Amino acid sequence: MIDDAREADAAPEPKVEDQAAAVVPPARLTVAKTVERKGEAAPEPAAAPKKPWYQRLREGLSRSSRELRDNIAGVFTKRKLDEDTLQDLEDVLLRADLGLETAMRVTDALASGRYGKDISGEEVQAVMAEEIEKVLAPVAMPLELDLSHKPHVILVVGVNGTGKTTTIGKLAAKLVEGGLSVTLGAGDTFRAAAIEQLRIWGERTGSPVVSSKLGADAAGLAFDAYEKAKEAGSDVLIIDTAGRLQNKAELMAELEKIVRVLGKHDPDAPHTVLQTVDATTGQNALNQVEIFRNVAGVNGLVMTKLDGTARGGILVSIAAKHKLPVYFIGVGEQVDDLEPFSASDFAKAIAGVA
Repeated sequence: MIDDAREADAAPEPKVEDQAAAVVPPARLTVAKTVERKGEAAPEPAAAPKKPWYQRLREGLSRSSRELRDNIAGVFTKRKLDEDTLQDLEDVLLRADLGLETAMRVTDALASGRYGKDISGEEVQAVMAEEIEKVLAPVAMPLELDLSHKPHVILVVGVNGTGKTTTIGKLAAKLVEGGLSVTLGAGDTFRAAAIEQLRIWGERTGSPVVSSKLGADAAGLAFDAYEKAKEAGSDVLIIDTAGRLQNKAELMAELEKIVRVLGKHDPDAPHTVLQTVDATTGQNALNQVEIFRNVAGVNGLVMTKLDGTARGGILVSIAAKHKLPVYFIGVGEQVDDLEPFSASDFAKAIAGVA
């Protein structure tokens, strides 16, 4: 779950009697797939491993890739590459929510070397995968935690129903498995189900949960959660939030207040602001990212529910427009169904190429 991203230290080796005191966590950690710490043996493989992640990703994106593949095949059946086929292909890519920029990249790449020639659907898919990867590569970044701030505060935002609380639980599980201590803050004080769900994740991961009564002030909860995480010596504090877009002014005021009160503890808090984005919402997701980026200073995305939609291309459209890091994607409800984002894997999976 966590890779030690600290460079090797050139300081002299401490004396034997000082070694215990010298053992400190690295200043920066990268949340990834496996735990790799210097001097530790690799973990034993599970007795009954699940399907490889790429296979689960392909299966999760199968609806998206199948619809794209079928529509592309319909365009290029016994037709040469001309203006009409390029326009038809662009329409297919736009309907898949890949966005105008990516659609034009694909059609321009095809036209530059294959115009007037026979071309197969498989060739189109291969070019599409290449161009999608070019769009996604700049935003495919690992989540880094700066543990010079302790606790490192992660504020999780997003519209209700996008999987915020589940994502928090999965992320907490990764961090705990990687040896970090985590405190959870139940900042969605308007939904009893969200508070209870976070408590369940707290029990599963052994992470204390700071909560309050239903309808309590979310900013006050965030303030208390920081204090308790600090007292407990937690490495990371993850705070859930409400996502009521029906009243954007109220939402903005609440999130701004949360950020403001956290700043009283640490001027740099929250250190990470993650937004969960539900792939099934299609074009609405673009607007949601715009709103939360302006309101809460979102600096990273988690795309959820890719297995429940034929419009997984919206992630490409969001990446092209907003240029925000995409840290994780989710294709299921299990703890290990949240994985670091790979541009190459995603591009191949959605394009339906090996």
